[in-house]
This record gives sequence, structure tokens and C-alpha cells, in this order.
Amino acid sequence: MKKITLLLCAILVTFTSCSDDDDNTNQVLLTESEIPTAITTYVNTYFADNTIDRAVKDMDNNTIEYDIYLSGNFTLEFNADYEIIDIDGVTALPDSVIPPAILIYVNENYPQQFIRGWELEMDYQQVELNNNIELEFTMTGEFIRID
Repeated sequence: MKKITLLLCAILVTFTSCSDDDDNTNQVLLTESEIPTAITTYVNTYFADNTIDRAVKDMDNNTIEYDIYLSGNFTLEFNADYEIIDIDGVTALPDSVIPPAILIYVNENYPQQFIRGWELEMDYQQVELNNNIELEFTMTGEFIRID
């Protein structure tokens, strides 16, 4: 009887550990030569003073994203088409990475603050200011609300 119980426990543990977990993420650390050219071009264009410290390819539930960690504490996230979808920093982001309409709005309405984060959502854009205020904008850059 003990053998049957042990066998059933072993089978249960095996099936549990092999289950398909929705939170399963495969992360691959990329070498410099493995980073897609479009991503390195973006970094060289907008973050020329920063170097790539680490690049990770995330494959999660048939979705691919690239997380790029730069010197100066900047993190960039790209989608599978190598389009920028998220930029985070502890200092001001370069003006050139912020859509002009959003940059104008922030400069006019928050002149003492700077943008330290930008994110592209499904149907809107969001920026985070250095005072932790998050502002939402339409895809064309029109102010929606404070989040």
C-alpha cells in the first residue's frame, strides 16, 4: 500500500511541475550582436550618451518583448516589431523621444517638472513626471486626464 501511495504522489508531483503555467516567461539574455538592428539604431539615435548594459528578450505566452537596460538608469521596452512601447528613467527623458504635443503640454502646464517615463498603451499614451504625477494622452497627444 505504501508503494502505491508513493507512486501516486510521485505522479502527482510530476504532472504538477510540468503543468502549463500562464505566468511562464522565457527570458533570453542577448549578446550585443544579437540585439536587433532597429533597437540599436533607436538607442544610438536617442540615447547616444548611454551604453547598453543588458538586453533581454522576453517570450511570454506567444508575445515577444525586448527589455534594454542602459547606463544612466534608463530602461527601454520594445515590442516584437521593434517599436518602442515604454521608456523609464530616473532623470529627464530626452525631449526627442516624447511626442511633440505631449512635450508642449507638459512644458506649459508643469514647467518645474520633467518627464521621466513614457508608455504606449493600447489606445492612449502615458507620461510620468518626476513628482510621480501620471498624465494620460490620446494617441495624437491630446490631454485626457491625470491618472
